[in-house]
Amino acid sequence: MTQEWPDLTVLELLVGIDDLGSLGASARRIGMAQPNATRRLRGLERRLGLSLLDRHPRGSRLTPQGTVIAHWARELLADAERLLDAASALRGERESELGIGASMTVAEHLVPSWLGAFREQHPDVRVHLRVQNSTEVAAAVLAGGHDVGFIESPHVAKGLHATVVGQDRLTVIVHPDHPWARLRRPLTVTELAAAPLVVREAGSGTRTTLDVALADFPRPAPLLELGSSAAVRTSVLAGVGPAVLSTLATAPWIASGMLHEVQVQDLDLRRTLRAVWRAPRTLGGPAGDLVNQARRSRLPHYLPEH
Repeated sequence: MTQEWPDLTVLELLVGIDDLGSLGASARRIGMAQPNATRRLRGLERRLGLSLLDRHPRGSRLTPQGTVIAHWARELLADAERLLDAASALRGERESELGIGASMTVAEHLVPSWLGAFREQHPDVRVHLRVQNSTEVAAAVLAGGHDVGFIESPHVAKGLHATVVGQDRLTVIVHPDHPWARLRRPLTVTELAAAPLVVREAGSGTRTTLDVALADFPRPAPLLELGSSAAVRTSVLAGVGPAVLSTLATAPWIASGMLHEVQVQDLDLRRTLRAVWRAPRTLGGPAGDLVNQARRSRLPHYLPEH
């Protein structure tokens, strides 16, 4: 039997729940009435044979299965966006263009404000942003696929120039019902390393920073390996297990009490955010202006200033 393809709009709705934390907010983002959104999601659940949402009187959140499907939906939507970008390029438009690659955390939380200010300077420059993990961004810049990239990984690939645009901090997060949330002392590094975690995929800056920090300790296999900070965060909110994520991706949920931040003794999880590019050493033109804008921008108050 030929399988029916899911509608991209309902996948966008599912990803929005992952990003924003509620069905209503996701429906508003795509301009859909909430009853229609509910109906579309129920149809997707029937088609897939999976329960994607835990529904409560005060709102809905993704199930662990829903989190995994949202991760793959995000990949599918990214491919669809690339298809549209390719079609646009084939139309032969000859506007000035700027190709950017950005790691997931930087793309979700910092690049939008950078591009807003950049557009005021360069209203005629056509920007192409591709979201990848830090390893993929660096490889694409080296191959000439991007004019400039933004990464979170501790090391810069040979052949790339780099400049610091800020600092980030990773934090250990758990559901408020997790035993770590009741500890009256900091967690030890050994305890953290010994725990199965929900993690980002290999190659992401978040995963690399964590792996480097815990390189001297034996570690079990991950509970889940997911391709976005939003998917990891939603898994923790669903009680799947602990995780280590950027403060950019967790601070509002920690402040609201939906997530608990666990202190770890003698573990420094600060990391440097960088712009990377190929020769020449001094980056000029629109790409240089964007990097300068990133360096001038103020980071959120819960991050160190660069």
